[in-house]
Amino acid sequence: MDKNAIKAKLSEAIDRRYDDIVRFGEAIFKEPELGFKENKTAQKVKALFDELGIGYEEHLGITGIKGRIKGRQSRRTVALLAELDAIVCRDHPDCDPVTGAAHCCGHNIQLANLAAVAMAFKDTGLMDELDGDLVLFAVPAEEYVEIDYRNRLREEGRLRYLGGKCELIAEGAFDDIDMAMQMHADATNNPNGEFMVGSSCNGFIGKLIEYRGVAAHAAGAPDKGVNALNAAMMGVMGVNAIRETFRDDDCVRFHPIINSGGDLVNVIPDRVTMESYVRAANIAALDRYNRAINRALRAGGDAIGASCEIKDLPGYLPLRPDEKMRDILRENAVAVFGRENVAEGTHQAGSTDMGDVSHLMPVVHPWVGCVTGVLHGASYRLTDPKTAYNKTAKVLAMTLVDLLADQASEADRICREFKPQLTKESYCEFMDKIAKGQ
Repeated sequence: MDKNAIKAKLSEAIDRRYDDIVRFGEAIFKEPELGFKENKTAQKVKALFDELGIGYEEHLGITGIKGRIKGRQSRRTVALLAELDAIVCRDHPDCDPVTGAAHCCGHNIQLANLAAVAMAFKDTGLMDELDGDLVLFAVPAEEYVEIDYRNRLREEGRLRYLGGKCELIAEGAFDDIDMAMQMHADATNNPNGEFMVGSSCNGFIGKLIEYRGVAAHAAGAPDKGVNALNAAMMGVMGVNAIRETFRDDDCVRFHPIINSGGDLVNVIPDRVTMESYVRAANIAALDRYNRAINRALRAGGDAIGASCEIKDLPGYLPLRPDEKMRDILRENAVAVFGRENVAEGTHQAGSTDMGDVSHLMPVVHPWVGCVTGVLHGASYRLTDPKTAYNKTAKVLAMTLVDLLADQASEADRICREFKPQLTKESYCEFMDKIAKGQ
């Protein structure tokens, strides 16, 4: 069967399964869970794989599920990834009332697309027409939240890194995968939906910051105390004072939160804890600005006479989409969305652990305009389910066909021409150096 015929049959299968795909996406949306705790979500994915007869591995990166559909030959393996976790947004009307978790990140849409592709290939049996394997990988903990909690898991030896794909790389879960793809939802005002083929984005280093002062009565003996909260504020102001040195091209971001700012209003705060990221567009810039920001934060402690302890944590690497893989994705996006609704995309200041994968293998990461409001915000709404659950799934399935048809020649060409920036071993060495403060 030629590629166009395979694509047509897969698209028809996705159309037939539309209601099932929507139900799956909505079921995920209704029970959001935070990273490395996605037990109910993982169960839904396993139930889907069981229903479709897809074999899988589980408990990868604690909650990850890795299914595989074999092709006629196994010349190359392409992974379609979808993320299990949600974000914290307590003001979103559909958040979990206990944890504050909400799928205003759109990860339920990713999982619905993974389900759609799985259904289409299993319903049609068309993997038998392709010469590579398809891995359907539901991965944990893309949102880098609850840093204290994850760092405790790390100190207990249950995690090596704090992001899901980072952990999976270290575990070897990507060792049998040649290339990877996934989508992310984006906001748009385009009534036809919009497909942004994919762009680069920032990486970041995570930070835990602790200022220590001396407690004293805030009214009766403030001269006897050392105010750790003032030290923290001075540290943040120090970072603000060097922002003019941040090059626009490096797209630097520093956005701290205070986890603990004191215990009682009539006691000088003697301990203040903060979390933050330092983000930048490339690895060299990450290292340079992280050192400068650490210097400014410590100066806040010095100014007040407090101590400042900074623990740098491995975050995510900048995303580097593969241009050749994007070319194939673009052609299929134009076929489904129309050329006027397909955009190239510009560099994104945010971060994703798909960036870590992109340093090891070819990756594409499109953004699909199908929601309104603010991502990660209370105004987030899915307003274009047809784009989210049907059109996007067709683009992904058609791209998989192009990669794995005809002796998997396109996948093989892309993999042979790809120049990895890191191996798994050098990746882990780099991440471990960050954790050691080197």
